[in-house]
Amino acid sequence: MPLLSTPPPRSLSRRLLGSQLIDVLVGPHGIDRYLELIRPDLTIHDARAEVVAVRRQTPRSVTLTLRPNRAWGGFRAGQFVRVGIEIDGVRRTRTYSPASSERAADGCLELTATVHPEGVVSGHLYTHAEPGTIVNLGSAQGEFVLPEPRPDRLALISGGSGITPVMSMLRTLCDEGHEQPVGFIHYARTAADWLYRDEVEVLARRNPNLRVRYMATREGGDRVSAQAMSELIGPLDGALAAVCGPPRLIDAVRSIWAEFTNGGSVRAETFTPPTLTVTGQAATGTLRFLRSEQTVTIGKGTLLEQAEAAGLSPEFGCRMGICHTCTCRKSAGAVQNILTGEVSEEEDEDVQLCISVPAGDVALEI
Repeated sequence: MPLLSTPPPRSLSRRLLGSQLIDVLVGPHGIDRYLELIRPDLTIHDARAEVVAVRRQTPRSVTLTLRPNRAWGGFRAGQFVRVGIEIDGVRRTRTYSPASSERAADGCLELTATVHPEGVVSGHLYTHAEPGTIVNLGSAQGEFVLPEPRPDRLALISGGSGITPVMSMLRTLCDEGHEQPVGFIHYARTAADWLYRDEVEVLARRNPNLRVRYMATREGGDRVSAQAMSELIGPLDGALAAVCGPPRLIDAVRSIWAEFTNGGSVRAETFTPPTLTVTGQAATGTLRFLRSEQTVTIGKGTLLEQAEAAGLSPEFGCRMGICHTCTCRKSAGAVQNILTGEVSEEEDEDVQLCISVPAGDVALEI
């Protein structure tokens, strides 16, 4: 069975419109710039999607159902996608993991955004998204996916907004008719924050191999434990855990699997920005933003945060080094990667603004 749904065959007219010859003939803007005048999602090369449904599962979230155009290349359950939307004339890009099955019969994507107090995009989607809204889609990325062949015993574990890629895995397994034991456990602050509970319980009634548990950690719910995992999937030896959530949850799952399993493994992903840890003394010097013709004294935070503090608006997505949306050319200077601790003094190299800090004078192409 293929990993991705097979896209519908392209018609002769679409193949002709997508050829390089047509792009040359229509001028420097390419065929997509003309087709979008007819309909915003009628593009050959640019992947776009139309919002066809909007619902709010909790007071702090919005769930969008999207119908991608034929330029969309599909995804594997667990991967993430960069989503771009125009807000006040500026395209904002953020990273979301589809919650839908990779084998969805209708080919639609489902994205759920948790609204943050200062979240420009999540707040806009919650307030303004409606059927007919058009968004831009990047290619699916990420290695947080189900293995092939599927595991004999699987624990799907999520915390907060980390439920979306795990939900995609669960839906995909159910669509495939997977019959091996699957445990699904989700942690949220309160019961009001539980996402997808009704649907997950319906899936559990339809699939006898699936056992489910929801926990409200601020309302007396238990933390993750080996006992809870064993009650859902049986012996942990040889089992696979797929966990997405805050680092504390991931660390706890890894500790359980290291202690109680022999041959089991953990696949993990977090949506929590990394903690800023920089060794040695704080850097001094200047940051030069070449395109903006600005020079500022090095301050606190990542290159992305310092650029924003200077009044600039570089593109970004995840703010944790996953999506590479904020990648920028460093013309000169030294930067330190806060994830690895490595310092680079290479000239004319690409750096990720969200996980890099200055280690001396730096010049960026912003």
